[in-house]
Amino acid sequence: MERTGRGTSLAGSGRHAVLVATGILLSRIAGVIRQSVFNHYFGLSDAADAFLAAIRIPNVLANLFGEGVLSASFIPVYSRLLAEKDEEEAGRTAGAVGAILALTMAVLIVVGVLSAPVLMDAIAPGYHGAKRELTIRLVRILFPGVGLLVMSAWCLGILNSHRKFLLSYSAPVIWNAAMISTLLLFGGWDLDRFAVILAWGSVIGSGLTFAAQLPAVFALAKRLRFRLETGSAQIREVLRNFGPVFVSRGVVQISGYVDTLLSSLLPESAFSALVNAQTINLLPVSLFGMSVSAAELPAMSSVLGEQAEVHTRLRLRLDEGLRRIAFFIVPSAMAFLAFGDVITAGLFQSGRFNHADSIYLWGILAGSSVGLLATTMGRLYSSTYYALRDTRTPLRFAVIRVALTTALGYLAAKPLPLWIGLEPRWGVAGLTASAGVAGWVEFSLLRHTLNRRIGRTGLPAVLTAKLWIGALVAAAAGWGVKLAIGHLNARLAAIAILGVYGVTYFAATAVLRVPEMGQMLQRARRFR
Repeated sequence: MERTGRGTSLAGSGRHAVLVATGILLSRIAGVIRQSVFNHYFGLSDAADAFLAAIRIPNVLANLFGEGVLSASFIPVYSRLLAEKDEEEAGRTAGAVGAILALTMAVLIVVGVLSAPVLMDAIAPGYHGAKRELTIRLVRILFPGVGLLVMSAWCLGILNSHRKFLLSYSAPVIWNAAMISTLLLFGGWDLDRFAVILAWGSVIGSGLTFAAQLPAVFALAKRLRFRLETGSAQIREVLRNFGPVFVSRGVVQISGYVDTLLSSLLPESAFSALVNAQTINLLPVSLFGMSVSAAELPAMSSVLGEQAEVHTRLRLRLDEGLRRIAFFIVPSAMAFLAFGDVITAGLFQSGRFNHADSIYLWGILAGSSVGLLATTMGRLYSSTYYALRDTRTPLRFAVIRVALTTALGYLAAKPLPLWIGLEPRWGVAGLTASAGVAGWVEFSLLRHTLNRRIGRTGLPAVLTAKLWIGALVAAAAGWGVKLAIGHLNARLAAIAILGVYGVTYFAATAVLRVPEMGQMLQRARRFR
């Protein structure tokens, strides 16, 4: 049974979430800088579409075999072994999983390189001629980086289980730094040739990211032994869990595949615009959703005791995590809706990326705001299922979400803009909005089923109302500043408008006595 009390346990989880958020913040800042430099040189061009589509194709495999699958299948088993002080079996399990992943990825890389044209036709059928050939060439270069990214995710699983969150989540800074260096060193070349050089920079960055985590992994997992085996009950449990979660992640990747396919059928630059919007959208999802979920999964998986006691502790952890997520995600969604142009211009408007591109991305971000809260809270609900060793229930609901995303996405991306008199390229905004609707359906199913299993969970209605009121008041204040300053440097305008927006939100939630704001103030006083 856990030795810590409720307050200590949740406080520890909060500190771990801060470490995860710090690591993610560093990597996301580096990612935004990378994308900003990329946009400066490539803009929303055919070469940009080709590179971003090419890097997404192998990343599908990295996501399938990487962090999400290992978090659900490996971390619960490995964390339980550590909680039981069985370091010998923990090292054996981690080594076997690492060896199996390495062999699997070696085979898939060879298959991927050889089948790049087939993958290209399946994922981006709207690309033709030189654009298609460039994308195929880039896919073949980028594929070896997949194995390195997956092994980095294996390192993350070990580090997270030992509660070493900062290194694992900040390691992608190295990959971003490699990409930024490549962009700055070779910027100004012919765009097609430049894209090829950048692909090699990505592979080198993937290798450096993996290598940076290995010393800490070997220091923590002292009994680690790489060996292909499936003999122990723990290794077999990981592999059994891996199957359903792999399928579940595969279903999720189908959603990304649908986005890529539909956007490739839309006018030029639709796909690169979608990727730029997703870069911004992932900031709050990662900082305030993934950070809490990643910190809670090993903690939830380590809870031992009678079933009723386990369920009570899981409810406490889940509700506490949901409140922390909502406190930051609600204003993020409002900011996307009200100030998407300001955010985009402040981050990306430079060189080939102009004001019209910022307005275009605003529409896509507004669509993303529809499902932002559901997506982030759904991550934590899925982590709770994984802690209960249930990987099948999230799979069923993921299938439903993807089916809805596909049907609604096609309608919103293709015929809907024509029906309401919009240019076809605005279909990508409908694509993100329809995905948000599907996300709410999945979240509702996850919550309803888990509530029947462990008891009532979720955000109090009063808290939800206070958060949205605070965000609305802050949006009004931000719009006042936007109208007052008129035309100003994009980055200075973003600092002024979003600064007032943020300060007003925190002030409004303090006046409304939102507990999470009170906790932030208490922590701030302790650091004086």
